[in-house]
Amino acid sequence: MNTENQQRNPVLLIHGIDDTRAVFQKMAVHLVLQGWSVHSLNLVPNNGDVGLDELAKQVGDYVTATFAPEQRLDLVGFSMGGIVSRYYVQRLGGINRVQRFITISSPHHGTVVAYGSRRPGCVQMRPDSIFLKDLNSDAVILGQLDFTSIWTPYDLMIVPANSSQMSVGSEVIVPVALHPWMLTDTRSLAVVQAALTEGIKLPLLKKKSSQ
Repeated sequence: MNTENQQRNPVLLIHGIDDTRAVFQKMAVHLVLQGWSVHSLNLVPNNGDVGLDELAKQVGDYVTATFAPEQRLDLVGFSMGGIVSRYYVQRLGGINRVQRFITISSPHHGTVVAYGSRRPGCVQMRPDSIFLKDLNSDAVILGQLDFTSIWTPYDLMIVPANSSQMSVGSEVIVPVALHPWMLTDTRSLAVVQAALTEGIKLPLLKKKSSQ
């Protein structure tokens, strides 16, 4: 492993609703082959039976148990996992540990699909939910990190798809056809790798690009 790889932060992957850490298999293998130390955990329960704030505590506990206090890390959250990760960053002190933060097809402004369930975690992901309004009220603090939102305009799980857009950080559109393909499409993997490779900086302006 060369010096560049040794200086890379460990990467923590956070899965979405009804998923497990296994959903990141292709991405994890790709990143490991490129020299990253990759970590993930299973959020329990994974079906929305508890609030996303409760799941975020599991992320915080995992970080505390796994990494030295001075170790900075990079965080990648898919779908619901992106919102769980945001709660960890914005409300549980993760802003002091995370340097690069990537969300992939996450319902930052809610998804109408969440109206299909009354489970607490799903209610929190509805458009204009109290939970999301609170997180978005100070989303500007994500500008202290290298924050990137990746999404596809063809998403049928995040409706409307542009709910994944944020007014802070960088934005990359990867036009894949299905929500889960965002974790396996080679274009998505390339975007994630590029975002994790970028030097630490404070983004001043919103950037947008399409793959």
